[in-house]
Amino acid sequence: MKTIKGPGLFLAQFAGDEAPFNSWGAITKWAADCGYEGVQVPVWDSRLVDLDKLAESQGYCDDWAGEARDNGVVVTDLSTHILGQLVAVHPAYDAWVDGFAAPEVQGKPQARTEWAVEQVKKALTASRNLGIGQHVTFSGGLCWPFIYPFPQRPQGLVEQGFDELARRWRPILDHAEECGVDVCYEIHPMEDLHDGITFEMFLERLDGHPRCNMLYDPSHYVLQCLDYLDNLDIYAERIKMFHVKDAEFNPTGRQGVYGGYQPWVNRAGRFRSPGDGHVDFGAIFSKMAANDFDGWAVVEWECALKHPEDGAREGAQFVRDHIIRVTPHAFDDFAGGDVDAATNRKLLGIDR
Repeated sequence: MKTIKGPGLFLAQFAGDEAPFNSWGAITKWAADCGYEGVQVPVWDSRLVDLDKLAESQGYCDDWAGEARDNGVVVTDLSTHILGQLVAVHPAYDAWVDGFAAPEVQGKPQARTEWAVEQVKKALTASRNLGIGQHVTFSGGLCWPFIYPFPQRPQGLVEQGFDELARRWRPILDHAEECGVDVCYEIHPMEDLHDGITFEMFLERLDGHPRCNMLYDPSHYVLQCLDYLDNLDIYAERIKMFHVKDAEFNPTGRQGVYGGYQPWVNRAGRFRSPGDGHVDFGAIFSKMAANDFDGWAVVEWECALKHPEDGAREGAQFVRDHIIRVTPHAFDDFAGGDVDAATNRKLLGIDR
């Protein structure tokens, strides 16, 4: 068994234009002060990092990661969530997500896709330069508008969508193999990879590509009424990253999973700070230990109620309290004896 690393903090929800969240030096010092040992970094945020330099300059990588270490944290992973989203965009969402892309490719779906593919590849190269073996992203979604089977979907629509999704991602995953980095898809609504079945559909089309893996975030499974503990056992070999994010689901006679178009605070299912929702993190950390997960437990703060800075500070201690330092030996070793084949044969009644 292995002990999980942590606590780590995903910086995407904290980066901003006000100090201490507007520069790499300040935000890493703040994270360390909150009690974190590592940070997960959104590579699209130029206030924190220059992705081109990360991919091209080992010196820049060393200096950038070194500054974080000097401030008390290590870089756990790089994130391309919104860049991965742009690898596969249904036309219904073109205008909605166009702002995620560079100005020169906005309004040009094909150019935007090609740009996004190259950005994710750069992040994988950067991960290799930093000596990091896993990377988190989104899959994007071509089939999401058709998630509900009415009106009746044309025969083969979903299958063709997943064929295309796999075609777009295979070159990225092949580059990940060259870099020695696992691509961990956050299994998430709006993405075509939003549960275990859809991940399997994708993986099958990629011939079980070894670099195609998962980020485990139980909050999304609570809101789908999916068994998030069983999921850990089913996909133990593919789960390489972990977001500590809580959620609660309180259905009423008026609304359920779909939420009635309500804002987050009024939805039956909503995200909460760690410990404030319905996720059984004690059971999760136990399964993680038993399954030999040795990655980072990274807090992703998203809460409809609590202030983010309070959620961050509380989250660090929450993770620290839940990490299981695994035992180096069985608890009943004191009663054991040396291996003795002859004695074992006698106890089993063999050779009487």
